[in-house]
Amino acid sequence: MDKLGALSMFVATAEHGSFSRAAEQLGKTPSALTKAVTHLEEDLGVRLFERSTRRTVLTEAGRVYLETARLVLQRLHEVGEELGQLQHGLHGMLRLTAPLAFGRAFLDDVCAGFLSEYPQIRLRVDLTDAFVDLVDSGYDLALREGRGDLPGLIARPVGSNCLTVCASPLYLARNPVPVTPETLDQHDWLLYYHPALDRTHWWVERDGQRLSLLRPTTPRMEGDNHDLLMASALAGAGLYHVPLWSAAPYLADGRLVRVMADYAIDPDAFGSRILAVYPSHRRATGKVLAFIDYLARHLEARGLA
Repeated sequence: MDKLGALSMFVATAEHGSFSRAAEQLGKTPSALTKAVTHLEEDLGVRLFERSTRRTVLTEAGRVYLETARLVLQRLHEVGEELGQLQHGLHGMLRLTAPLAFGRAFLDDVCAGFLSEYPQIRLRVDLTDAFVDLVDSGYDLALREGRGDLPGLIARPVGSNCLTVCASPLYLARNPVPVTPETLDQHDWLLYYHPALDRTHWWVERDGQRLSLLRPTTPRMEGDNHDLLMASALAGAGLYHVPLWSAAPYLADGRLVRVMADYAIDPDAFGSRILAVYPSHRRATGKVLAFIDYLARHLEARGLA
């Protein structure tokens, strides 16, 4: 029996819930798939499917076997790709997911530069603020803020996630009241909200003293889209509590000014580092490591390491 071929047929049948649909997808006959799965069942000594005239359903043993079969096929695919890269250089598809705000802030430049440096690699980039389960999603890599000790994942820090408060010169000219912990309620605020963030307090530290500051209760504008809030900050609508990796280019060209710069702001649930994360059961391929290294160098060159 061709064990690997049988594994592929078993996985396809499980995913399609039908021998005929799986056979069509693989370009084989339903009888070939039925025969291969039957041989697997005889070899294992268990039934993998409950079959009837109307449906084909995994047994409990089949569900257990499916998880390992997928991993085996995935690993063989990755090893084959790595061997090809040893011979022909880095190539193939790299699937990446990241938060929406990373796109305009630095990921657009990173992706363009990476593709230029590695012309045989193709990128699939999905920007979303929704949580993505890397173990089951098929992505090679995710960029995240937050904890790096999640089970089943390997996380490599690639940049800093420091926070700052900033505003445009236009806003500061319109409201010259110095920004201090005591005057926060005398200013217009643009607030980003996220389910993981504390909606009542910010923590800051100065000269070894840790302070809890009340978040403004009536901001001038709040929303869940960072780019929208940043555009409003640049237009002079108010103060913005924002990651430095996003504000850095505007601070450099003078379109934003940093205030309360002598206070270290706690990053809350988002953590102090930008992380490149990949599943621990998948060995990081050359193209994954190349992208991580390129990103880390890019952020370091911008002073965001």
